[in-house]
Amino acid sequence: MISAGIGHLTFARKEFQAQVPEWVPLEKDDTVVYSGIVEIAMGAAIIAAPKKYESLVGQVAAGLFTAVFPGNYTQYKERRNAFGLNTDNKRFARLFMQPLLMLWAIKSTD
Repeated sequence: MISAGIGHLTFARKEFQAQVPEWVPLEKDDTVVYSGIVEIAMGAAIIAAPKKYESLVGQVAAGLFTAVFPGNYTQYKERRNAFGLNTDNKRFARLFMQPLLMLWAIKSTD
């Protein structure tokens, strides 16, 4: 998560902008920057959370992955190329990765 968050702020910034739905009330770049900061913080929390808070942190991380799912769907629906997802089949397959990330967040902090 920390690496992805750094990508939001640096090398993958334009790629992440392709996932921001039009209905988000912020500028696309602002959305990417803010979500990158949240992702870095969430990754750090997963690493550093005291044992008694691990489960809660995992649930919050799963919530974050849920919150960004509309971006993945938008990339599919609007046929936006980013992250090598340059076909409908690749963009569609990506939609099924999000539930796996949610499961990872919960299971890795149990």
